[in-house]
Amino acid sequence: MDKQNSVKFWGYRRPDGRVGVRNHVLILPTIVCATQTARQITELVQGTVSMIHQHGCAQVGADYEQTFRTYVGHGTNPNVYGVVVLGLGCETHQARKIADEIAAQSGKPVELVSIQENGGTLSAIAKGAKVAAQMVQDASALMREECDFSELIVATECGGSDACSGLSANPAVGVVSDLIVDLGGTSILAETTELIGAEHLLAKRAVDDKVAKRVYEVIDAMEKRAFSMGIDIRTGNPSPGNIRGGLSSLEEKSLGAANKSGTRPLQELIDYAQRPTKKGLVWMDTPGHDIEQLSGMVAGGAQVVLFTSGRGTPTGSPIAPVIKIATNSRMFKNMGDNMDVNAGTIIEGTETIDSVGRRLLEEIRQVSNGKLTKAEILKQHDFGIWRIGPTF
Repeated sequence: MDKQNSVKFWGYRRPDGRVGVRNHVLILPTIVCATQTARQITELVQGTVSMIHQHGCAQVGADYEQTFRTYVGHGTNPNVYGVVVLGLGCETHQARKIADEIAAQSGKPVELVSIQENGGTLSAIAKGAKVAAQMVQDASALMREECDFSELIVATECGGSDACSGLSANPAVGVVSDLIVDLGGTSILAETTELIGAEHLLAKRAVDDKVAKRVYEVIDAMEKRAFSMGIDIRTGNPSPGNIRGGLSSLEEKSLGAANKSGTRPLQELIDYAQRPTKKGLVWMDTPGHDIEQLSGMVAGGAQVVLFTSGRGTPTGSPIAPVIKIATNSRMFKNMGDNMDVNAGTIIEGTETIDSVGRRLLEEIRQVSNGKLTKAEILKQHDFGIWRIGPTF
């Protein structure tokens, strides 16, 4: 498929030129102390979303910077129309600094509310709800416009893998990853821990020696993190659920996970929650933890997420639709409340990897046009940030 046969969708154009597939007003708590207040605002004001988390204070150095980058990345994600940044007032991650950075990078509406400066929780809820309600009304007046797939960043991940993951859903995602790249878009590969043992295959596809060298560096750094805790990650991964699903080794799991990357050249390898600087296939250095990697890729600007699973999971995001793909038909039926697409038909021989990949491309188009995923319907608003250092 080439760019002349481009696929279109209807999205929301933002002031910075990027395109969203959703039009959320985000209530962004910058500190764990403000998360319940944020939740109460979202309960009052339809059209708002938020998240519960444990971050925002007693963090220093690179750990502080990474959390800051993740907050800002969610606020600037094109699926967000505007942001109410909610702080306590005395935390390490000052709400005003985060609000200013979101506004400077995106040009979108941003309002600041401080619990301490507004006289406590009830007053902060009242102010936050008032400004959020106006923002939601303004957002509702924004019309969708026709956009090209080249403007999409699609995140890919797998969670709760089984013996079918590397045979059905993951290679099907690899097909759609190639299609997205060929259409001029961006596909993000993540889960560094689940690529150990397959790094040489990705290094061969690097666009230059610098990217190839970086591949080995991030794999080495991830293994050293485990060794520093007295653990060989190869003995703790696959997880118990993976083993029950039929996986026997980390290499077996990694070879299956790497299938999500398709066959196109690896353009760059970026840090956690960093926005890609190039189109095409991009690797983001993340842990294997489902929620943390999901939050990192969404902070990097991903508007849509493809999530494969052999065991079943309800995982979702507050601001990005997560398309859940079952690796086997039995689990698809058992977890029907949570799964969106069945790739188990590949195992059964009724569909090919290529046909399921193309079906996934159509699913992305429909979801980008407004079709709700199961995770969105169930309000599965998961959020977590990869911690680098200890809490001080």
